[in-house]
Amino acid sequence: MTLPVNTLPAALSPQTWPFELALLPTSAYLVGGSVRDVLLERQADYLDLDFVLPEAAIETAQLIAKHYQVGFVVLDAHHKIARVVFPQATVDFAQQVGPSLETDLRRRDFTVNAIAYHPHTRQLIDPLQGGQDLKKRLLRMISMDNLAADPLRLLRAYRQAAQLDFRVEPQTQVAIRRLADLLTQVAAERVRGELDALLSKPAGTAQLKACCQDRLLQGWLPQITADSLQTVAAIDQAYSDLQTHWPGYASLVTGWFKEQSVPGMHRSWLKAAKLSQLLTLDEAIAEAELIHLKYSRAEQQVVLATLRNQTRLTPLQVRSLSIREQYDLFRDTSQSFLSLSILALALQYPAERVYALIQRFLNPADPVAHPTTLISGRTLMQKLQLRPGRHIGQLLESIQLAHAEGKVTNAAEALDWAQLAIQHQEISVSKNYGLRRDR
Repeated sequence: MTLPVNTLPAALSPQTWPFELALLPTSAYLVGGSVRDVLLERQADYLDLDFVLPEAAIETAQLIAKHYQVGFVVLDAHHKIARVVFPQATVDFAQQVGPSLETDLRRRDFTVNAIAYHPHTRQLIDPLQGGQDLKKRLLRMISMDNLAADPLRLLRAYRQAAQLDFRVEPQTQVAIRRLADLLTQVAAERVRGELDALLSKPAGTAQLKACCQDRLLQGWLPQITADSLQTVAAIDQAYSDLQTHWPGYASLVTGWFKEQSVPGMHRSWLKAAKLSQLLTLDEAIAEAELIHLKYSRAEQQVVLATLRNQTRLTPLQVRSLSIREQYDLFRDTSQSFLSLSILALALQYPAERVYALIQRFLNPADPVAHPTTLISGRTLMQKLQLRPGRHIGQLLESIQLAHAEGKVTNAAEALDWAQLAIQHQEISVSKNYGLRRDR
Protein backbone atom coordinates (compact mmCIF):
# COMPACT_ATOMS: atom_id res chain seq x y z
CA MET A 1 0.00 0.00 0.00
CA THR A 2 1.35 3.45 -0.97
CA LEU A 3 0.26 6.53 0.98
CA PRO A 4 -0.33 9.76 -0.99
CA VAL A 5 1.92 12.65 0.00
CA ASN A 6 -0.98 14.96 0.79
CA THR A 7 -2.52 12.46 3.25
CA LEU A 8 0.66 11.53 5.13
CA PRO A 9 0.17 11.69 8.92
CA ALA A 10 2.64 14.05 10.55
CA ALA A 11 4.84 11.37 12.12
CA LEU A 12 5.23 9.64 8.73
CA SER A 13 6.07 12.85 6.90
CA PRO A 14 9.82 13.51 6.68
CA GLN A 15 9.00 17.23 6.75
CA THR A 16 8.15 16.85 10.45
CA TRP A 17 11.30 14.89 11.28
CA PRO A 18 14.30 16.60 12.89
CA PHE A 19 16.62 15.48 10.07
CA GLU A 20 16.61 15.55 6.27
CA LEU A 21 15.32 12.48 4.45
CA ALA A 22 18.38 12.70 2.18
CA LEU A 23 20.54 11.59 5.14
CA LEU A 24 18.53 8.40 5.52
CA PRO A 25 19.64 5.45 3.33
CA THR A 26 17.01 4.25 0.86
CA SER A 27 17.21 0.82 2.52
CA ALA A 28 15.87 2.18 5.83
CA TYR A 29 12.33 1.48 7.06
CA LEU A 30 10.33 3.07 9.85
CA VAL A 31 8.98 0.27 12.06
CA GLY A 32 7.23 -0.62 15.29
CA GLY A 33 5.14 1.53 17.58
CA SER A 34 5.68 4.75 15.67
CA VAL A 35 4.01 3.26 12.57
CA ARG A 36 1.30 1.59 14.63
CA ASP A 37 0.42 4.80 16.48
CA VAL A 38 0.24 6.81 13.27
CA LEU A 39 -2.19 4.30 11.77
CA LEU A 40 -4.26 4.57 14.96
CA GLU A 41 -4.13 8.37 14.65
CA ARG A 42 -2.48 8.62 18.04
CA GLN A 43 -0.54 11.86 18.42
CA ALA A 44 2.35 12.52 20.76
CA ASP A 45 4.03 15.78 21.73
CA TYR A 46 7.42 14.06 21.60
CA LEU A 47 8.44 12.35 18.37
CA ASP A 48 9.81 8.82 18.84
CA LEU A 49 11.01 7.11 15.64
CA ASP A 50 12.48 3.64 15.11
CA PHE A 51 14.30 2.70 11.92
CA VAL A 52 15.65 -0.64 10.81
CA LEU A 53 18.48 -0.88 8.26
CA PRO A 54 20.07 -3.94 6.63
CA GLU A 55 23.54 -2.53 7.36
CA ALA A 56 25.44 0.41 8.85
CA ALA A 57 22.79 1.24 11.47
CA ILE A 58 25.24 2.66 14.01
CA GLU A 59 27.20 4.51 11.33
CA THR A 60 24.01 6.11 9.99
CA ALA A 61 23.00 7.27 13.46
CA GLN A 62 26.46 8.67 14.10
CA LEU A 63 26.47 10.54 10.79
CA ILE A 64 23.10 12.19 11.50
CA ALA A 65 24.07 13.08 15.06
CA LYS A 66 27.31 14.65 13.88
CA HIS A 67 25.57 16.57 11.11
CA TYR A 68 23.13 18.20 13.56
CA GLN A 69 25.50 18.29 16.57
CA VAL A 70 23.06 16.41 18.81
CA GLY A 71 23.26 13.52 21.25
CA PHE A 72 24.41 10.07 20.13
CA VAL A 73 24.66 6.84 22.09
CA VAL A 74 25.19 3.19 21.19
CA LEU A 75 22.44 1.28 22.99
CA ASP A 76 23.55 -2.22 22.03
CA ALA A 77 26.88 -2.76 20.27
CA HIS A 78 26.26 -6.49 19.80
CA HIS A 79 22.88 -6.06 18.08
CA LYS A 80 24.02 -2.79 16.48
CA ILE A 81 21.44 -0.38 17.88
CA ALA A 82 22.12 3.34 18.34
CA ARG A 83 20.13 6.40 19.34
CA VAL A 84 20.16 10.03 18.22
CA VAL A 85 18.62 12.48 20.68
CA PHE A 86 17.16 15.74 19.35
CA PRO A 87 15.51 18.40 21.57
CA GLN A 88 12.00 17.24 20.59
CA ALA A 89 12.62 13.75 19.24
CA THR A 90 14.40 10.48 19.85
CA VAL A 91 15.44 8.45 16.80
CA ASP A 92 16.66 4.86 17.10
CA PHE A 93 18.51 2.97 14.38
CA ALA A 94 18.75 -0.84 14.54
CA GLN A 95 20.44 -3.38 12.33
CA GLN A 96 17.95 -5.64 10.57
CA VAL A 97 17.61 -9.10 12.14
CA GLY A 98 17.75 -11.78 9.47
CA PRO A 99 18.35 -11.66 5.73
CA SER A 100 15.27 -9.56 4.87
CA LEU A 101 12.89 -6.98 6.26
CA GLU A 102 10.09 -9.54 6.41
CA THR A 103 12.30 -11.89 8.44
CA ASP A 104 12.93 -9.02 10.86
CA LEU A 105 9.21 -8.24 11.15
CA ARG A 106 8.38 -11.90 11.81
CA ARG A 107 10.69 -11.86 14.84
CA ARG A 108 8.66 -9.15 16.60
CA ASP A 109 6.12 -9.50 19.40
CA PHE A 110 2.66 -8.64 18.05
CA THR A 111 1.27 -8.22 14.57
CA VAL A 112 0.35 -4.57 15.12
CA ASN A 113 4.02 -3.84 15.83
CA ALA A 114 5.20 -5.64 12.70
CA ILE A 115 4.20 -3.01 10.13
CA ALA A 116 6.95 -1.11 8.31
CA TYR A 117 6.90 2.12 6.32
CA HIS A 118 9.34 3.06 3.58
CA PRO A 119 9.66 6.86 3.66
CA HIS A 120 11.31 7.14 0.23
CA THR A 121 8.47 5.36 -1.59
CA ARG A 122 5.68 5.97 1.01
CA GLN A 123 4.86 2.25 1.01
CA LEU A 124 3.48 0.27 3.97
CA ILE A 125 4.75 -3.30 4.38
CA ASP A 126 2.41 -5.50 6.43
CA PRO A 127 3.18 -9.21 5.89
CA LEU A 128 1.33 -10.34 9.04
CA GLN A 129 -1.91 -8.38 8.56
CA GLY A 130 -1.24 -6.19 11.55
CA GLY A 131 -3.46 -3.56 9.95
CA GLN A 132 -6.45 -5.89 10.27
CA ASP A 133 -5.71 -6.41 13.98
CA LEU A 134 -5.44 -2.64 14.41
CA LYS A 135 -9.00 -2.32 13.07
CA LYS A 136 -10.16 -5.07 15.46
CA ARG A 137 -8.17 -3.48 18.33
CA LEU A 138 -6.49 -6.82 19.01
CA LEU A 139 -3.03 -7.67 20.33
CA ARG A 140 -2.14 -10.92 18.58
CA MET A 141 1.20 -12.68 19.05
CA ILE A 142 3.27 -13.49 15.99
CA SER A 143 4.37 -16.73 17.59
CA MET A 144 4.71 -18.33 21.00
CA ASP A 145 8.45 -18.73 20.37
CA ASN A 146 8.76 -14.96 19.92
CA LEU A 147 7.18 -14.39 23.32
CA ALA A 148 9.48 -16.95 24.93
CA ALA A 149 12.53 -15.33 23.30
CA ASP A 150 11.91 -12.19 25.37
CA PRO A 151 9.55 -12.99 28.29
CA LEU A 152 9.05 -9.29 29.04
CA ARG A 153 6.69 -9.39 26.05
CA LEU A 154 4.27 -11.35 28.26
CA LEU A 155 3.84 -8.34 30.54
CA ARG A 156 4.17 -5.88 27.70
CA ALA A 157 1.05 -7.38 26.08
CA TYR A 158 -1.09 -6.12 28.95
CA ARG A 159 0.71 -2.80 29.16
CA GLN A 160 0.12 -2.18 25.46
CA ALA A 161 -3.49 -3.33 25.78
CA ALA A 162 -3.96 -0.65 28.44
CA GLN A 163 -2.03 1.95 26.46
CA LEU A 164 -3.97 1.36 23.23
CA ASP A 165 -7.33 0.33 24.70
CA PHE A 166 -6.96 -3.06 22.97
CA ARG A 167 -7.75 -6.55 24.15
CA VAL A 168 -5.35 -9.47 24.14
CA GLU A 169 -6.36 -12.08 21.56
CA PRO A 170 -7.52 -15.32 23.32
CA GLN A 171 -4.83 -17.65 21.92
CA THR A 172 -2.20 -15.08 22.81
CA GLN A 173 -3.50 -15.01 26.36
CA VAL A 174 -3.31 -18.83 26.53
CA ALA A 175 0.32 -18.66 25.44
CA ILE A 176 1.06 -15.98 28.04
CA ARG A 177 -0.34 -18.18 30.80
CA ARG A 178 1.79 -21.10 29.69
CA LEU A 179 4.94 -18.98 29.64
CA ALA A 180 4.21 -16.93 32.77
CA ASP A 181 7.01 -18.47 34.86
CA LEU A 182 9.60 -17.15 32.38
CA LEU A 183 8.99 -13.56 33.53
CA THR A 184 11.14 -14.20 36.62
CA GLN A 185 14.14 -14.49 34.29
CA VAL A 186 13.76 -10.90 33.06
CA ALA A 187 15.89 -8.07 34.47
CA ALA A 188 14.10 -6.33 37.32
CA GLU A 189 14.43 -2.87 35.79
CA ARG A 190 12.52 -3.98 32.69
CA VAL A 191 9.73 -5.58 34.72
CA ARG A 192 9.47 -2.48 36.91
CA GLY A 193 9.10 -0.26 33.85
CA GLU A 194 6.11 -2.22 32.55
CA LEU A 195 4.55 -2.49 36.02
CA ASP A 196 4.92 1.26 36.56
CA ALA A 197 3.21 1.97 33.25
CA LEU A 198 0.23 -0.17 34.35
CA LEU A 199 0.08 1.59 37.72
CA SER A 200 0.32 5.08 36.28
CA LYS A 201 -2.89 5.13 34.24
CA PRO A 202 -6.45 4.17 35.25
CA ALA A 203 -6.72 2.01 32.13
CA GLY A 204 -3.84 -0.08 33.46
CA THR A 205 -5.75 -1.39 36.47
CA ALA A 206 -7.99 -3.78 34.54
CA GLN A 207 -4.96 -5.11 32.69
CA LEU A 208 -3.07 -5.40 35.97
CA LYS A 209 -5.85 -7.68 37.18
CA ALA A 210 -5.47 -9.76 34.02
CA CYS A 211 -1.72 -10.02 34.69
CA CYS A 212 -2.41 -11.33 38.16
CA GLN A 213 -5.01 -13.79 36.91
CA ASP A 214 -2.37 -15.12 34.53
CA ARG A 215 0.12 -15.27 37.45
CA LEU A 216 2.63 -13.06 35.69
CA LEU A 217 3.61 -11.12 38.82
CA GLN A 218 3.68 -13.93 41.37
CA GLY A 219 7.47 -14.08 41.32
CA TRP A 220 7.77 -10.34 41.92
CA LEU A 221 4.82 -9.37 44.14
CA PRO A 222 3.60 -12.62 45.73
CA GLN A 223 1.13 -10.97 48.14
CA ILE A 224 -1.17 -9.37 45.57
CA THR A 225 -4.79 -10.24 46.38
CA ALA A 226 -8.20 -9.49 44.96
CA ASP A 227 -8.71 -7.01 47.82
CA SER A 228 -5.48 -5.14 47.06
CA LEU A 229 -6.43 -4.89 43.39
CA GLN A 230 -9.84 -3.59 44.42
CA THR A 231 -8.11 -0.87 46.46
CA VAL A 232 -5.99 0.06 43.42
CA ALA A 233 -9.20 0.46 41.42
CA ALA A 234 -10.65 2.58 44.24
CA ILE A 235 -7.55 4.82 44.07
CA ASP A 236 -8.28 5.37 40.38
CA GLN A 237 -11.82 6.41 41.24
CA ALA A 238 -10.65 8.71 44.03
CA TYR A 239 -8.24 10.35 41.62
CA SER A 240 -11.02 10.80 39.06
CA ASP A 241 -13.17 12.48 41.72
CA LEU A 242 -10.26 14.77 42.63
CA GLN A 243 -9.88 15.77 38.99
CA THR A 244 -13.50 16.87 39.00
CA HIS A 245 -13.72 18.56 42.39
CA TRP A 246 -10.13 19.56 43.14
CA PRO A 247 -8.09 19.58 39.89
CA GLY A 248 -5.18 21.50 41.39
CA TYR A 249 -4.60 18.87 44.04
CA ALA A 250 -5.12 16.08 41.51
CA SER A 251 -2.29 17.60 39.52
CA LEU A 252 -0.04 17.51 42.58
CA VAL A 253 -0.88 13.84 43.17
CA THR A 254 0.41 12.94 39.71
CA GLY A 255 3.60 14.92 40.25
CA TRP A 256 6.87 14.01 41.91
CA PHE A 257 9.45 15.69 44.14
CA LYS A 258 13.13 16.55 44.29
CA GLU A 259 14.53 14.50 41.43
CA GLN A 260 13.14 15.14 37.95
CA SER A 261 11.19 12.12 36.74
CA VAL A 262 12.97 10.55 33.77
CA PRO A 263 10.70 9.92 30.74
CA GLY A 264 9.35 6.40 30.97
CA MET A 265 9.95 6.13 34.73
CA HIS A 266 6.34 7.02 35.67
CA ARG A 267 7.17 8.43 39.11
CA SER A 268 4.20 9.93 40.92
CA TRP A 269 2.48 10.02 44.30
CA LEU A 270 -0.52 8.34 42.67
CA LYS A 271 1.58 5.41 41.55
CA ALA A 272 3.23 5.19 44.98
CA ALA A 273 -0.20 4.89 46.63
CA LYS A 274 -1.16 2.04 44.31
CA LEU A 275 2.16 0.26 44.68
CA SER A 276 1.90 0.38 48.48
CA GLN A 277 -1.21 -1.79 48.25
CA LEU A 278 0.51 -4.54 46.26
CA LEU A 279 3.25 -5.22 48.80
CA THR A 280 3.50 -7.50 51.80
CA LEU A 281 2.21 -5.73 54.92
CA ASP A 282 5.42 -6.47 56.84
CA GLU A 283 7.56 -3.40 56.15
CA ALA A 284 10.88 -5.27 56.04
CA ILE A 285 9.54 -7.73 53.46
CA ALA A 286 7.88 -4.91 51.52
CA GLU A 287 11.21 -3.09 51.37
CA ALA A 288 12.91 -6.24 50.08
CA GLU A 289 10.25 -6.51 47.35
CA LEU A 290 10.90 -2.91 46.27
CA ILE A 291 14.65 -3.47 46.27
CA HIS A 292 14.16 -6.63 44.21
CA LEU A 293 12.33 -4.53 41.61
CA LYS A 294 15.17 -1.98 41.64
CA TYR A 295 13.10 1.00 42.78
CA SER A 296 15.17 4.05 43.69
CA ARG A 297 15.75 4.80 47.36
CA ALA A 298 13.53 7.89 47.07
CA GLU A 299 10.63 5.82 45.73
CA GLN A 300 11.14 3.13 48.35
CA GLN A 301 10.88 5.72 51.11
CA VAL A 302 7.67 7.20 49.71
CA VAL A 303 5.95 3.84 49.21
CA LEU A 304 7.03 2.52 52.61
CA ALA A 305 5.94 5.74 54.34
CA THR A 306 2.51 5.32 52.74
CA LEU A 307 2.33 1.69 53.83
CA ARG A 308 3.58 2.45 57.35
CA ASN A 309 1.31 5.41 58.06
CA GLN A 310 -1.98 4.35 56.51
CA THR A 311 -3.25 2.91 59.82
CA ARG A 312 -2.82 6.35 61.42
CA LEU A 313 -5.74 7.52 59.30
CA THR A 314 -8.07 4.82 60.64
CA PRO A 315 -9.61 7.14 63.29
CA LEU A 316 -10.97 9.26 60.42
CA GLN A 317 -13.69 6.67 60.02
CA VAL A 318 -15.32 7.94 63.23
CA ARG A 319 -13.74 11.32 64.07
CA SER A 320 -11.34 14.03 63.03
CA LEU A 321 -7.72 13.68 64.10
CA SER A 322 -6.57 15.72 67.09
CA ILE A 323 -4.08 18.51 66.50
CA ARG A 324 -1.33 16.36 68.02
CA GLU A 325 -2.28 13.44 65.74
CA GLN A 326 -2.27 15.74 62.72
CA TYR A 327 1.04 17.29 63.70
CA ASP A 328 2.67 13.88 64.10
CA LEU A 329 1.16 12.66 60.83
CA PHE A 330 2.46 15.57 58.76
CA ARG A 331 5.85 15.45 60.48
CA ASP A 332 6.31 11.74 59.75
CA THR A 333 4.89 11.67 56.21
CA SER A 334 6.12 14.98 54.79
CA GLN A 335 5.42 15.01 51.03
CA SER A 336 4.24 11.38 51.21
CA PHE A 337 0.99 12.82 52.52
CA LEU A 338 0.07 13.23 48.85
CA SER A 339 -0.02 9.47 48.30
CA LEU A 340 -1.53 8.84 51.74
CA SER A 341 -4.40 11.28 51.15
CA ILE A 342 -5.46 9.68 47.87
CA LEU A 343 -5.39 6.31 49.64
CA ALA A 344 -7.60 7.69 52.44
CA LEU A 345 -10.16 8.85 49.88
CA ALA A 346 -10.00 5.48 48.15
CA LEU A 347 -10.73 3.75 51.46
CA GLN A 348 -13.84 5.94 51.67
CA TYR A 349 -12.92 7.76 54.85
CA PRO A 350 -15.28 10.76 55.20
CA ALA A 351 -14.20 13.18 52.49
CA GLU A 352 -14.71 16.29 54.62
CA ARG A 353 -12.18 15.02 57.18
CA VAL A 354 -9.63 14.11 54.52
CA TYR A 355 -10.22 17.43 52.75
CA ALA A 356 -9.56 19.29 56.01
CA LEU A 357 -6.12 17.64 56.17
CA ILE A 358 -5.50 18.45 52.51
CA GLN A 359 -6.34 22.11 53.17
CA ARG A 360 -3.71 22.20 55.89
CA PHE A 361 -1.16 20.53 53.62
CA LEU A 362 -1.79 23.04 50.85
CA ASN A 363 -1.31 26.02 53.18
CA PRO A 364 2.46 26.63 53.55
CA ALA A 365 1.78 28.88 56.56
CA ASP A 366 -0.18 26.22 58.45
CA PRO A 367 1.79 25.50 61.66
CA VAL A 368 0.36 21.98 61.95
CA ALA A 369 1.28 20.73 58.47
CA HIS A 370 4.34 22.93 58.02
CA PRO A 371 5.84 23.86 61.41
CA THR A 372 7.99 26.96 61.42
CA THR A 373 10.97 27.72 63.64
CA LEU A 374 9.96 30.52 66.03
CA ILE A 375 13.30 30.39 67.79
CA SER A 376 16.64 28.80 66.98
CA GLY A 377 18.50 26.25 69.04
CA ARG A 378 21.41 28.67 69.39
CA THR A 379 19.11 31.29 70.91
CA LEU A 380 17.70 28.72 73.34
CA MET A 381 21.18 27.79 74.50
CA GLN A 382 22.27 31.41 74.90
CA LYS A 383 19.16 32.69 76.68
CA LEU A 384 18.65 29.66 78.96
CA GLN A 385 22.33 28.76 79.39
CA LEU A 386 22.01 25.22 78.02
CA ARG A 387 24.62 22.85 76.72
CA PRO A 388 24.18 21.41 73.19
CA GLY A 389 22.48 18.02 73.13
CA ARG A 390 19.38 16.16 72.15
CA HIS A 391 17.39 18.10 74.76
CA ILE A 392 17.66 21.15 72.47
CA GLY A 393 15.87 19.23 69.73
CA GLN A 394 13.26 18.13 72.25
CA LEU A 395 12.66 21.73 73.28
CA LEU A 396 12.33 22.87 69.67
CA GLU A 397 9.89 20.05 68.97
CA SER A 398 7.88 21.01 72.05
CA ILE A 399 7.76 24.62 70.85
CA GLN A 400 6.64 23.62 67.36
CA LEU A 401 3.82 21.50 68.80
CA ALA A 402 2.80 24.34 71.10
CA HIS A 403 2.75 26.64 68.07
CA ALA A 404 0.58 24.15 66.19
CA GLU A 405 -1.83 24.06 69.12
CA GLY A 406 -1.94 27.86 69.27
CA LYS A 407 -0.23 28.10 72.66
CA VAL A 408 2.69 30.19 71.40
CA THR A 409 2.82 32.59 68.46
CA ASN A 410 6.22 34.32 68.53
CA ALA A 411 9.84 33.99 69.67
CA ALA A 412 9.31 35.58 73.09
CA GLU A 413 6.44 33.25 73.92
CA ALA A 414 8.49 30.32 72.62
CA LEU A 415 11.32 31.18 75.00
CA ASP A 416 8.91 31.40 77.92
CA TRP A 417 7.41 28.07 76.91
CA ALA A 418 10.84 26.41 76.85
CA GLN A 419 11.67 27.80 80.30
CA LEU A 420 8.42 26.48 81.73
CA ALA A 421 9.03 23.08 80.14
CA ILE A 422 12.41 22.91 81.87
CA GLN A 423 10.99 24.05 85.22
CA HIS A 424 8.24 21.44 85.06
CA GLN A 425 10.89 18.84 84.17
CA GLU A 426 9.18 18.02 80.89
CA ILE A 427 12.63 18.22 79.25
CA SER A 428 15.57 16.68 81.10
CA VAL A 429 18.11 19.56 81.26
CA SER A 430 19.75 21.74 83.88
CA LYS A 431 21.24 25.22 84.00
CA ASN A 432 24.91 26.20 83.88
CA TYR A 433 25.46 24.37 80.60
CA GLY A 434 24.92 20.98 82.19
CA LEU A 435 22.62 17.99 81.77
CA ARG A 436 20.66 16.97 84.84
CA ARG A 437 21.57 13.49 85.94
CA ASP A 438 18.65 11.31 86.93
CA ARG A 439 19.43 9.52 90.21
